[in-house]
Amino acid sequence: MVYEDLFIPGTELSEIKFNGFLDWFVKISDIRVHWKNEPTYILSQLVYVFGGLATLLHAFIRGGRLPYLWLATLVHGLVVESICYILPDVDNFWHSQTAIIFLGRRLPLHIIFLYPCFLYNASVAVAKMRLPKWSEPFAVGLSVVLIDIPYDIISVNFLHWTWHDTDPNIYDRHYWVPWNSYYFHATFAASFTFWFHFTRRVICTSAGKWISDSSIIKELFCCIITGILGPVGGVLLFIPSYHPLHDIYKVHSEVTFTILFATFLLLIWSGDRQPKPDNIPRTMKNKTHWSTWILLIHLILHYSLFLVMPIFFKPEEEVSTGMKEPIGPCDEHISVQTAFGMTLKKRKYLCLSDYDEKYYNWDCLPGRKPPSMGSIWYTTCGVPFPTEQSLLQ
Repeated sequence: MVYEDLFIPGTELSEIKFNGFLDWFVKISDIRVHWKNEPTYILSQLVYVFGGLATLLHAFIRGGRLPYLWLATLVHGLVVESICYILPDVDNFWHSQTAIIFLGRRLPLHIIFLYPCFLYNASVAVAKMRLPKWSEPFAVGLSVVLIDIPYDIISVNFLHWTWHDTDPNIYDRHYWVPWNSYYFHATFAASFTFWFHFTRRVICTSAGKWISDSSIIKELFCCIITGILGPVGGVLLFIPSYHPLHDIYKVHSEVTFTILFATFLLLIWSGDRQPKPDNIPRTMKNKTHWSTWILLIHLILHYSLFLVMPIFFKPEEEVSTGMKEPIGPCDEHISVQTAFGMTLKKRKYLCLSDYDEKYYNWDCLPGRKPPSMGSIWYTTCGVPFPTEQSLLQ
């Protein structure tokens, strides 16, 4: 069987066998097959690959510490994604397959570039605010959420990935996006920003915040530390409000995110009220370097794509075949350990007779028959938007 035959709608696999390490690590397939089944997914991938290269180009043009910022975002993203695939407690989403995909068919190429698109753009934008060091991470966190929102809402409705149906940490949704997705992006970005600058204040020696150390080894070491500790700090930021309110008192995740949003906003506002460290008058005009337009072009493409997608494309015409939540018995559950020390429960498998993921169904399959029990590779069919007007709003 040719590998591309696995993307024929209706294909089912109960296990995936890899032909050695290289086959597990990376797999390349014909992009035309993916364009036929999920054209919007290809467009999204192209925008993120462009954004990753655009941010890298900007980093090298401006120099200083920016290339290391870009590298740190890449390391951070690889650590976050790898943890999600390895630990059952947070293994709760499955990307659709792409022409270039890594780590056992779990990590698409464009997702590697997504982290620079989010974190690098947000960091550069917030740097222009000249906030105090205790306020800056929270501004980066909320800026990342603003970049993420259209991507999260539109992409999941076009089957660019699917969520675990019963995981308690992602059960509360907003247009089928877990409220904790926004919480995650805010806290992990804030933690990343803190560690990126803190490690350099402690380890490196330089004449300014964005001026790199003469020692490449020190800078690279800080990138690795930031990539590792960023997720740790992000998880810890779930403890003050989310876990006690959600896990103990069953407060909806929309409320816990709103609390986080208000707290971050207050810290940003408080920092912005402080005197600027360089004492540059607010009325003084600053020239924008031409390379900033590289970032702006990417962001314009980013927002335009997710505005155009629901207008000119139909999610019911998208068909995703690949790795998904395993299908199995409805009565088997597994434990979910939280950072707060509590043990929650989720179903081990997707229950075909009782699931609540209304952004996909089986209507594109012969006889509208759902996949077989035990399937881990199968087809999901897109469904029409409930109301296109409300989604665009």
